[in-house]
Amino acid sequence: MAKILIIDDERAIRNTLREILEYEDYQVEDVDNGIDGLGLIEKNDYDLVLCDIKMNRMDGMEVLSEGLTFKPDLPFIMISGHGTVETAVEASKKGAFDFISKPPDLNRLLITVRNALDRGSLVTEAKVLKRKASKVRPILGNSQPIAKIKETIERVAPTDARVLITGANGSGKELVARWLHEKSNRSNSPLIEVNCAAIPSELIESELFGHEKGSFTSAVKQRIGKFESANGGTLFLDEIGDMSQSAQAKVLRALQENKITRVGGEKEIEVDVRVVAATNKDLLKEIEAGNFRMDLYHRLSVILIHVPPLSERKDDIGLLTQNFLEEICNDYGMPPKKIADSALDALKALPWTGNIRELRNMVERLIILSDKVITDSDVKAFANPLSPAPALNGAAAPQTDFDQFTNFQEYKDYAEREYIKFKLEKNNWNVSKTADDIDIQRSHLYSKIEKFGLKRGE
Repeated sequence: MAKILIIDDERAIRNTLREILEYEDYQVEDVDNGIDGLGLIEKNDYDLVLCDIKMNRMDGMEVLSEGLTFKPDLPFIMISGHGTVETAVEASKKGAFDFISKPPDLNRLLITVRNALDRGSLVTEAKVLKRKASKVRPILGNSQPIAKIKETIERVAPTDARVLITGANGSGKELVARWLHEKSNRSNSPLIEVNCAAIPSELIESELFGHEKGSFTSAVKQRIGKFESANGGTLFLDEIGDMSQSAQAKVLRALQENKITRVGGEKEIEVDVRVVAATNKDLLKEIEAGNFRMDLYHRLSVILIHVPPLSERKDDIGLLTQNFLEEICNDYGMPPKKIADSALDALKALPWTGNIRELRNMVERLIILSDKVITDSDVKAFANPLSPAPALNGAAAPQTDFDQFTNFQEYKDYAEREYIKFKLEKNNWNVSKTADDIDIQRSHLYSKIEKFGLKRGE
């Protein structure tokens, strides 16, 4: 449900606007002066502000300018009984979405309000898409190990030194590799990623070095490999410990000579590539077991960066959690949820075998299944998705067959459906009240009801 603030020193205008907007199911607050209005804007999250221009104590244009310093994306619709073209132009220059004269025409008002709210939604969506499309996310954390990693990146990135990144799954090795590229002199050239564990051993050489047409049965045309694609840039070899012995030998030659030969070809091709590798394995033990070449290890490990598991940097959990809360709520189009200090303490007490990836999934689960403020009880209830669901209102919690879910997305959809169904039944299927209760827009809730096929009395 969209939340609108009316700032006007005329009670009759405020009452009229409130009546019209509440009839359209908007949540409305009003105030009779600009100073109090600014206080509310700074403290609360509004989707739209309707502001009079001529007011006592503070002019509406001042409210507009000050308000946009707090909330730069907040749409303002300016209203005035002394409307002129000059006034409308000035309001637009200061950042107002639109200008309406008093007394407002009902249809014009509602259309302008809807357009302003749509614009606000588009701005939010654009920010989410921009963040998703951005090259690299920040490395979050103030702990000593993370500070050391950031310092190492600053020193090493501008060079062409090869880097070997070690650490457990989900700890953030890929992010470190991206920052090494981003801060290097090669940042304007491509960063090509290869997951060595995800490519069958018989295809890894073709993937890395390319192949000529007809070099094997399915080679119907020439293919450029990852080394050539990364020419001038960076090649990130993830899970290098899973690479086959034959591929290791060819990678070693490419690193030694800066030349490659496509599978089935004879021509040597010069490449200018910086190689960054990562692994979750102990390569020294793999060398002892005969699974990894020692000479390749020494070629790759000019610089060693170890990314610690989350269990060794628990002081960063609070910062990471707050970031994930904001990020995921933005993705879902909802205001950021709050988390109690006791809940953060409960998160820090968990073992975190899945590291950063597990923490993000946990935060997403808490956002979906918890109310407006995430508590330590929520953390304890939802820490283990394989545990029985907690009892609601004292009722016995149904046992869930978790074998039915093949991935976390399926479980998340199931949990979201059950949560929305419970809230709707609790509120006797009052959609407006339920949307307000779980803090999402009513249109968003209708979409969820349709998506999950929820029906009253099912």
